[in-house]
Amino acid sequence: MLKSFVKFFTGGGRAEEKKPVPGAEGGIKDLENFVDYVVRALVDFPDAVRVSSEIGKDSNIIKIDCKKEDIGKIVGKRGKTIMAIRALVSGAAGRLQKKVSVEVND
Repeated sequence: MLKSFVKFFTGGGRAEEKKPVPGAEGGIKDLENFVDYVVRALVDFPDAVRVSSEIGKDSNIIKIDCKKEDIGKIVGKRGKTIMAIRALVSGAAGRLQKKVSVEVND
C-alpha cells in the first residue's frame, strides 16, 4: 500500500510533463485508501473509522469519521498530524491536477 502511494506520489521515477492522469477519480480513491490506512494506524478503535470522499467539479473532499476519543489522535498536538496528512494528500493530488482537502468530522 505505501509502496504504491510512494510510486504514485513520486511519479514512479519518470520525468514527464504535468498532465492529468487518465481515470483521475481512481487516483482520488487511492488517496482515500491512503488516508484510511494512516488513520486506522493512529487510532485506538480502527473498526470505527469510516473514510469517504465527495468528488466535485472543482474540488474533492476526503472525510474522516471516527469515535470522539480518537479525534485527538488524528489531529495531533497543535494539529500537526492532520496537517501532515493534508500535505501528503495535497501533494499527491497536485500530480492529478486536482484539489483535495481532508476533513475530520465530529
